[in-house]
Amino acid sequence: MTDAVSLKPDLGRYGVWTFGPVSPETAVEIEKLGYGALWVGGSPAADLEFVEPILAATDSLQVATGIINIWTAPADEVADSYHRIEKAYPGRFLLGIGVGHPENTEEYTKPLDALVSYLDALDAKTVPTSRRVIAALGPKVLQLSAQRSAGAHPYLTTPEHTASARGTIGNTVFLAPEHKVVLTRDAEQARALGRQTVDFYLGLSNYVNNWRRLGFTAEEVARPGADRLIDAVVAHGTPDDIAARLTEHLELGADHVTIQVLGDPEDLLPTLADLAGPLGLTARS
Repeated sequence: MTDAVSLKPDLGRYGVWTFGPVSPETAVEIEKLGYGALWVGGSPAADLEFVEPILAATDSLQVATGIINIWTAPADEVADSYHRIEKAYPGRFLLGIGVGHPENTEEYTKPLDALVSYLDALDAKTVPTSRRVIAALGPKVLQLSAQRSAGAHPYLTTPEHTASARGTIGNTVFLAPEHKVVLTRDAEQARALGRQTVDFYLGLSNYVNNWRRLGFTAEEVARPGADRLIDAVVAHGTPDDIAARLTEHLELGADHVTIQVLGDPEDLLPTLADLAGPLGLTARS
């Protein structure tokens, strides 16, 4: 196993997860609120051209991918992009990779073997294990994340999964779960927004299987998703309510929690601002 004691990334306690890049101006505001990292999802292209403008506009904010899809982004090109970014902004970019979803990839065969081969290619191009993480839900990929990277970035999970994942990967490996939030006291409104996002994943076996391992029934993980499931993966309520839910991940073993704000894009910064205080973040001038 990799000696992750010296490799564990330091992204602060909380980061922000967005579906696709945000503008450099938005990244500046996220940094000012005290968030340590911006995680960019949506299977970014291998060239990672969006990264440098964000890092250029900010002082210490880190950028991570959440995640690069190994089926659509060639490892050699991703490695070249990593080295380009690292040379310009040392220590501020974290490469998150994953196998995506079998339902969306025609060539999706033996995903664990494909992921190992991809990691081998990154090794050959000298991308350090200390600056890469793996999207991981089940035990096998979690174990691989501990052996071949700095740690794991589980998506659409619960604090209970965080506790289980920590037990699987050990205490010295980085663990950065994602959690969705809707800032409203109206539970039905929050669940409606949550279902709009979660619906896609209710048809994906890797997520459904993970929820079943966490104790949700077949009926609860069938469309449209039971209230208990939606409430578990989408935090809502007051800023204090949401902060308490996010903090559960830290209490159960996470090093860093990535927050995805659901709803209108214009809600992103106001929601993050309202959460910053309860999360104990320190604003930067």
